[in-house]
Amino acid sequence: MSSTNMLQPEPQPITACTVSRDVQNFDLLIEDMESCLGESWGDLGFGDALPFLEQPEAADLEFIAIALDADDEGDLSIISEIVRAAKQRNIKVLLIAEDVSPASLHGLLREGGDEFVPYPLPEGELAQAIDRVLTPPEPAPVVPEIQNKLKASGDHNGVVIPVQGMSGGTGATTLAVNLAWELANMEPPKVKGVDAPPSPRVCILDLDFQFGSVSTYLDLPRRESVFEMLQDTESMDSESFMHSLLSFEQKLQVLTAPTDLIPLDLLSPEDIERIIEMARTNFDYVIIDMPMTMVEWSETVLQKAHVYFATLELDMRSAQNTLRIKRALQSEQLPFEKLRFVLNRAPKFTDLNGKSRIKRLAESLGISIEVLLPDGGKAIAQNADHGVPMAEGIGKNPLRKEIAKLAKSVHEVNSTDVAATA
Repeated sequence: MSSTNMLQPEPQPITACTVSRDVQNFDLLIEDMESCLGESWGDLGFGDALPFLEQPEAADLEFIAIALDADDEGDLSIISEIVRAAKQRNIKVLLIAEDVSPASLHGLLREGGDEFVPYPLPEGELAQAIDRVLTPPEPAPVVPEIQNKLKASGDHNGVVIPVQGMSGGTGATTLAVNLAWELANMEPPKVKGVDAPPSPRVCILDLDFQFGSVSTYLDLPRRESVFEMLQDTESMDSESFMHSLLSFEQKLQVLTAPTDLIPLDLLSPEDIERIIEMARTNFDYVIIDMPMTMVEWSETVLQKAHVYFATLELDMRSAQNTLRIKRALQSEQLPFEKLRFVLNRAPKFTDLNGKSRIKRLAESLGISIEVLLPDGGKAIAQNADHGVPMAEGIGKNPLRKEIAKLAKSVHEVNSTDVAATA
């Protein structure tokens, strides 16, 4: 058999090319190209690059490495043409530069250069640059739509439900955020032959202007527009109010705390009243996350509230602060009876000693503890860090189940009242 009939290996396609005035001036580049690509690369001069890119063989090119030094700055126009021609064919462009001015490099990068590597080449840098330009970019994360799309209605008469902790860490924000979410997802009653009404319109107002964390619990950004609205509530209308809200999954509308820490007394009672009234006329439920501190406008919120949830725990600090607030409200003839006390991290059903402690606490303070919330464990804080309501992240947690029951009870009472006045 003659040698002419023997099968010859097909030559490897050229997947990359160096482009330079004289590649021998860049001996380290030659070594690195051979190390990275073996024999599947070629070399072109500046005058040969454009004609080659027009050839069918150029279809296999993944990238070109344009090597230039200070002597090549006079040829920037043709180098720029090569860069543009490569980009039109979806070929990546590496710029290998030695003693080239920043202005020249900037111009080539603007024309479409993908990576710049200085010469002499740092060890392994060419391989890393090739990897960077040839690795497909990760798809951009899907950003949920947070801009409020709910239109102003102005025809509602919402229920106002503030939530305030009697001491730090009693779960007031956790209750406020998750109560709001459960109400927003409350299924309307089904009546045969009658179209079901829409789900309740719910908003949550974070009035803890200094350390409010509702936005953190729902993974929402804080915006300058909130502070702008708070500074001029007199000119606020329904449209501007709704525009200042962010939306969580287009079900719960949120007025976050401002971006920067501001004094709690920056707003007057009149300002707070305008905000609450604006929320009431556009929503069925207005949940308010209150600061723990009592301020001038705390009375305004209390007067506007239909029910005021106060969270506490079985400890001395909660008991002492509850007693202080009780005395303060009663001495000013304010409606202390609106407060509904919620015991967080309540003892389990089988803990008889815990039950007796709850009874003694209520009797010593002269209050009624109407809601007992179980300890949800470490999962509560972890879920809050993930920025989702408990129903979405830990739906079977016992704390979430109790808050869902509370929301259902609130909605049933409100629905009954609405039906009675209709």
